[in-house]
Amino acid sequence: MVVLESLCEGSEPAADSLLLGYADRCKSRLRTRLASGEEAGLFLPRGSVLRDGDRLRARDGRIVEVRAAPEALMEVGSAEALRLVRAAYHLGNRHVAVEIGPGRLRFVADPVLARMLVGLGFEVAEKRAPFQPEAGAYAGDHRHGDEAGPARIHSYHR
Repeated sequence: MVVLESLCEGSEPAADSLLLGYADRCKSRLRTRLASGEEAGLFLPRGSVLRDGDRLRARDGRIVEVRAAPEALMEVGSAEALRLVRAAYHLGNRHVAVEIGPGRLRFVADPVLARMLVGLGFEVAEKRAPFQPEAGAYAGDHRHGDEAGPARIHSYHR
């Protein structure tokens, strides 16, 4: 069994990949299989959340790349930013993990949430795609893309 126990940086090519849905990417302990079919055990610090493209180092030195598996999602969209913010508010108020994209929000398929959004005047579409929700304000230093810049706190005085 391949034991995966730490995130790694660098450009060394991955020897294998690990396809996981969002719920499994939130687990710090998991018995699973790599794309090659080899059995693997995930042993990460509690609270770790893996993102698509993360790289894990195995005890034997191999690098394994994490891939987000397609899963059942729901999508609400709007060209009007204020309407989209309203949908995001209602989902966030229910502590729902949300992926934010240009003119759209995605969340794990849930008919109760879909009915709520339809009741608010939105159209909700079913999708099958990899899910990459926002990491959250307190996610720590494990950031990607545009989020990776330095944090700044501004103070405004009247």
